[in-house]
Amino acid sequence: MIRVEDRGGCCTITLARPEKANALTEPMLHDIAAAVTQSTARVLILTGEGKVFSAGADLDGMKAGLGLSPAWEAASGAIAAFPGLSIAALNGTLAGGAMGAALACDIRIAVPAATFFYPVMRLGYRPQPSDPARLAALIGPSRAKMILLAGQRINAETALAWGLIDRICDAHALIDTAMSLAEHALSADPGHVAALKRMTNGDTP
Repeated sequence: MIRVEDRGGCCTITLARPEKANALTEPMLHDIAAAVTQSTARVLILTGEGKVFSAGADLDGMKAGLGLSPAWEAASGAIAAFPGLSIAALNGTLAGGAMGAALACDIRIAVPAATFFYPVMRLGYRPQPSDPARLAALIGPSRAKMILLAGQRINAETALAWGLIDRICDAHALIDTAMSLAEHALSADPGHVAALKRMTNGDTP
């Protein structure tokens, strides 16, 4: 399940399945896509409950074909298309298919204990179609292959050095840090925020 809080120009989506390490189910992915698409906020913050951001796909769901569901691309695509500033506030480890939602955000911050891995090679699955390109755009093709093909699990310091995340902050300050990064976007005209984002993405303003 997810929790959505939409107020003051900021939409916060929290993965709220801590007893399953916030493993993503198909309904959760649909709910994320719907929440992002329907929001009129200027800032989107994506975070998790507990000590893990997300362990990736729900294992029972994978047995039922979740890995091939278009819901993955619907969720990450909605986040990527969000016209305001999107921030992944990673409260813990980011793994597997959950990588897509974080990669689609504009900024990623994480706690010191976070680790990052995408075990598609070992498990025999393919990543979601847009994930490898977004990963390579952030950290370069060789490092993307280190994660996807060589199955490397990296810590927060390495993720910061590679450019996978943009800041490391204490767990108790995670959301406050996200809000501080959102301050200028929250006080700006939504059209101005959207135009600057398009320009930064290389699109026509």
